[in-house]
Amino acid sequence: MTQAAQAPVRETYAGTDDEEFSRLTEPFRRELLAHCYRMLGSTHDAQDVVQDTYLRAWRGFSGFEGRSSLRVWLYRIATSACLTTLKHRNRRVLPSGLGPSGDPDQPLTVAGPDVAWVHPLPEAELPVTDPAAIVTTRSSVRLALVAALQYLPARQRAVLILRDVLAWHASEVAELLDTTTDAVNSALARARAHLARTGLTEDMFTEPADPADRMLLDRYARAFQNADTAALLQVLREDVTMEMPPHLTWFAGRDAVIRFLTTTVFGRVGTIRTIPARANGQPALATYTQGTEGLYHPHSLHVLTPTRTGVSRIVSFHDPSLFAPGGLPTRIDETSRPVAGR
Repeated sequence: MTQAAQAPVRETYAGTDDEEFSRLTEPFRRELLAHCYRMLGSTHDAQDVVQDTYLRAWRGFSGFEGRSSLRVWLYRIATSACLTTLKHRNRRVLPSGLGPSGDPDQPLTVAGPDVAWVHPLPEAELPVTDPAAIVTTRSSVRLALVAALQYLPARQRAVLILRDVLAWHASEVAELLDTTTDAVNSALARARAHLARTGLTEDMFTEPADPADRMLLDRYARAFQNADTAALLQVLREDVTMEMPPHLTWFAGRDAVIRFLTTTVFGRVGTIRTIPARANGQPALATYTQGTEGLYHPHSLHVLTPTRTGVSRIVSFHDPSLFAPGGLPTRIDETSRPVAGR
């Protein structure tokens, strides 16, 4: 967990200029983005709210008297902005939250414009801080957790994040949300019970650290690029799931996933190229498909959940606009090297 609210700093910031405001507040920008992302489930929405937070903070900075820490003050503004945003947004989801798994022999169903999807969070957006905090941050933005959070009422969501992720005291959360400590504790209990019902476990969020785990991810990338279903059988768990926003259709079980890939995705060998990536603190794979000019173009970003017994979940975002924000090239050649100026 990250450190709880810092001790109050009794200062006045009246007359502080723009440069000083930036110096004091910019160190908190990335952690505020991660906080807003957990609340909203969208990198784009989180970025908008953080921008609004800094604008509000700049306008009110001369009146900030340091009764709480600057960090707490910024979190108060950001959380309030998130709660306001959630009043006017549809809940963000993943396909598995909308219906039963599909038949790989049937056509895929694309969602309508009324469905709002959870977005992946590029690794570059995570806070740069000490190693222990990095591990905590990665665990708290895992895709399964963020998707589950979206089913909580907005204030329960805020309570859970502030208490269990940011390690704030109940009294501090009560003050921020203008409620009582008892109400905070009650909301936290209900939120924790909901997450327990989703089946989230620590094992799902194990960071691949030993050579065997890294090898598993390399084997997945190699098998996918080579359209090698026999090799994929060796790296996918029997209960693996595969989701593909913006498609409503998703698949449960290794046989269904392999059948779908074999009949729908894999063509002749050489038409797919991959580049390793990271998103949501998890390993990811950017896939590219061959174009008519011989170059490879963005197709999908696979966010993977590796476990000790194989890959248990694949969320394949079919959205090429996700590549550039994640630092991924928008064109590559046959050796998977970026192509500039195309």
